[in-house]
Amino acid sequence: MTSDQTILFTLFAAVFALLLWGRFRYDLVAFSALLAGVVLGVVPTKDAFSGFGHPATLIVALVLVVSAGLVRSGAVYLITRTLVDSTRSLGSHIAIMGGIGGILSAFMNNVAALALLMPVDMQTARKAGRAPGLTLMPLSFATILGGMITLIGTPPNIIIAAIREDALGAPFRMFDFAPVGGVAAIAGLVFVATVGWRLIPQPDGGKSGTGAMDMADYIAELTVPADSKHIGKRIKELYDEAERNDVAILGLVRGGKRRYGTQANTVIEADDALVLEATPDALDEFRAALSLAFADAKREEHLKAEGRGLSKIEVVVPEGARIAGKTAMSVGLNWRRSSVLMGISRAGARIRKQVRRTTVKPGDILLLLVPQGSEADVTDWLGCLPLAERGLVVTQDSKVWIGIGMFAAAVAAASLGWLYLPVALGIVVVGFVLTKILPISEIYSHIEWPVVVLLGSMIPLGAALETSGGTELIAGALVGITHGLPAWAILTVLMVVTMTLSDVLNNTATTIVAAPVGIQMAQSLGVNPDPFLMAVAVAASCAFLTPIGHKNNTLILGPGGYRFGDYWRTGLPLELLIVAVSIPAILVFWPL
Repeated sequence: MTSDQTILFTLFAAVFALLLWGRFRYDLVAFSALLAGVVLGVVPTKDAFSGFGHPATLIVALVLVVSAGLVRSGAVYLITRTLVDSTRSLGSHIAIMGGIGGILSAFMNNVAALALLMPVDMQTARKAGRAPGLTLMPLSFATILGGMITLIGTPPNIIIAAIREDALGAPFRMFDFAPVGGVAAIAGLVFVATVGWRLIPQPDGGKSGTGAMDMADYIAELTVPADSKHIGKRIKELYDEAERNDVAILGLVRGGKRRYGTQANTVIEADDALVLEATPDALDEFRAALSLAFADAKREEHLKAEGRGLSKIEVVVPEGARIAGKTAMSVGLNWRRSSVLMGISRAGARIRKQVRRTTVKPGDILLLLVPQGSEADVTDWLGCLPLAERGLVVTQDSKVWIGIGMFAAAVAAASLGWLYLPVALGIVVVGFVLTKILPISEIYSHIEWPVVVLLGSMIPLGAALETSGGTELIAGALVGITHGLPAWAILTVLMVVTMTLSDVLNNTATTIVAAPVGIQMAQSLGVNPDPFLMAVAVAASCAFLTPIGHKNNTLILGPGGYRFGDYWRTGLPLELLIVAVSIPAILVFWPL
């Protein structure tokens, strides 16, 4: 082993150890390792920051922005309000929600797909009178599985395509992952919809995770535009649609005056304002479904929300948030942001005593009282994700087909080879800004910069490991262990090792190390490297055993009322199933 190999293996061991420890955020760990590699001479100075301009890094950043644009265009609401029904059986609901989540996560970031569908799933559970924990874990797993189907569905696929281009001269195309990823995703979805949800333990009588959500209803107004098709109807004719969207119609404002009672039999006129009680996401979905408008400035004084000039928001605490591991007092939530932490929901029990002195954990749901208009700022400052993200922004539902059309055209152009994928996605981002689907001021706020730093830092380290012959050493060791075994057994060992690492480490870091190892193993055996890359792609994405294996699993921890050990009950058989169906699919679609 050369001195460069020794240094690089030591750096990677330190990175993995620090990621497992979790004391420092993953981007700081990776960037520090990159700088150490440069100082120690194992990463050339001219290549130190090459990872930040790498196609994989650019695609990950652009996909996050495009995902935000699809939300703002109303594309997701168009799907959910058409297909989701609380009266369906539990298995049917999981299959439909999982299918929606899988399809969405194939074409947008899977964390964003879960953030969009989680409030919908929780509302549906509340309407059906069942615990959200029965459906949130299957939904999380479904969004992870769906990401394996396309190039842009998950960062491991993007990284593997880029590594293939560097090593073999051509990247994987948009739908090259679909045959194997699709088989694995379908098998996984069938499992979670039929068997997996039955393995999820339900503490506290199965009523976990609903407390904070019940407190989030507030009073607001939506106005009836002059061209609305609902003019001439009686208010009670909207009750069915309101009930489907979990909205209560409380009354009517006409001519600037609030009318007494519910006004159920009153005929709706242009510029009337409906007085509603709903969560932010339910309110926005009801507005989109009926093509209503938010109250203008002149009508804001008539809002009857509890606490004049204040709004209540619910946010989920992910790993790495500013408030994670701290108290509201220690981060200065009150004096820095004029906001108050009203409650915490954790594993089915809302914390009531000394909330501001309670240490916040990843997966908690926070109920916050914030100044009106500062919802997004406070959420971003805390480093949290909105439980009802659509309540913080105005969905541009009139531009839904414009947004869908631009995105579909970009995917088609990239798939047919007419445009380089980063260029196609960049054109979509510009189009979203020009059509005002996304304000230009929000573009950079939708990029998850810690992931960009992680990628930009790990890619030069991975390249240095390969250049030094380090990946060849690892591949040789694995080939030696599997000597004499059939091809399917060798692929299985590679998948199991990669999947195990991904369950406890960031899947991006796992992929950067495992993909070159797979190529070296194939070259040592004298076979096609593509099956090995596909095995790494599937395995790196499948992190189902712990809440720390994937950010989606962390996000559902609090809302679902889960414990750390609950994940493996469904996750272990799911991972075994994925290996069992993926190996034959790989050998069929990507022969050795």
